[in-house]
Amino acid sequence: MGRWPVNRLLLSMSIPMMLSMMVQALYNIVDSIFVARIGEDALTAVTLAFPIQSVMIGIGVGTGVGINALLSKSLGERDFDKVNKSATNGLFLVWVSAAVFTAAGFFLSEWYFRVQTDIETIILMGRDYLFMVTVFSFAIFNQITFERLLSSTGKTFYAMISQLTGAIVNIILDPIMIFGLLGCPAMGVKGAAIATVIGQTIAGLTALYLNLTRNKEIALSFRGFKPDLWIIKTIYRVGVPSILMQISGSIMNYGINRILLSFTPTAIAVFGVFFRLQSFLFMPVFGLNNAMVPIIAFNYGAGDKSRITKTIKLSISYAAIIMIIGFLLFQWIPDKLLLLFNASEEMLFIGIAALRIISLIFLFAGFCIVGLSVFQAMGSGMESAVVAIARQLVVLLPVAWLLSLLGDVNVVWWAFPIAELISLVLCMIFLKRIYNQKIKNL
Repeated sequence: MGRWPVNRLLLSMSIPMMLSMMVQALYNIVDSIFVARIGEDALTAVTLAFPIQSVMIGIGVGTGVGINALLSKSLGERDFDKVNKSATNGLFLVWVSAAVFTAAGFFLSEWYFRVQTDIETIILMGRDYLFMVTVFSFAIFNQITFERLLSSTGKTFYAMISQLTGAIVNIILDPIMIFGLLGCPAMGVKGAAIATVIGQTIAGLTALYLNLTRNKEIALSFRGFKPDLWIIKTIYRVGVPSILMQISGSIMNYGINRILLSFTPTAIAVFGVFFRLQSFLFMPVFGLNNAMVPIIAFNYGAGDKSRITKTIKLSISYAAIIMIIGFLLFQWIPDKLLLLFNASEEMLFIGIAALRIISLIFLFAGFCIVGLSVFQAMGSGMESAVVAIARQLVVLLPVAWLLSLLGDVNVVWWAFPIAELISLVLCMIFLKRIYNQKIKNL
């Protein structure tokens, strides 16, 4: 990470991650396509469960970002004892988090849906889905963390193998368990959740095996393990802002769902479809970021300004290209995208306008996503949290609520591009400040 030409290094590390995360996004889309065949209520139930899943993923990814930044910086400093402690303490943290979600899933799954809707079919299907993904949350936490350990040492190809393995298993099991094929009982939405958990479990075990056999820079051993408070504090100094970002996103999703439910459950289904479709664009950019973060952190530890700035510029350029392609697709063929999810006439009427309006965020999102990851790589994660919270809670939710008072659901969607513009301005301000404080004088 300190010698190869930056463009070659970024592409060699990011392309495997981008491909694997596109497959991850694809299996989320396929999962929803199968669920939509059950009915619109099933798609609404899964969409209402998404904020909780998002919190779990956010805690796993946020902790992984903290591990990644500290571990990569320690590699740049040649402090291998700190490298190993970063990995073991990080695993300890995510296992504690998974235990909390397991307990919550047992007791709160049905309550979570009853406070949102009185439609019994949505409540029962949502409860079954949420129970499975929370009670067995160790699966997703292990997968995320072990894959992050691989990417932190530049072994993104092996992280790709893990993600592909889990995604392919999930895609194969989805129709079998949802519709009852090959002798398996038809389990509907619950079957989709079970397929997801099995795929995550297999991906996590694959990533663990690859860490033990291929990741020689890290020695995973809990012999004589004691939590290291300094390591934990350092991981969370970078990771907590990322977690807060994801939690703010979950609160935003929950709030938007409540606003849309005041119009029609179909609007929630449309919102769910948009999120799954946009993930097919955002996931490659996140894969690019997963490669970018250790490169920046390593060279920050090594004190190489030129490699840091070149990595940032290239990442912004590639992210912008991906986002522009997505914007054009959402503008040109929104009806065809919605029909993938068995869209009704009402869903098409609401969804075509929604996809065209919300996709305006793609014009700014590439720069913002890269900017937030730069903050994290430089150990300035709080700036990322400020931008995300301002965008989603301070701007987006209040604006969406105010627009909803006009009585037209199609007006509500304009809250998204308005909030993204605010995010862009804040990102530019913070990126300039971090450059002047931490990069300029290296």
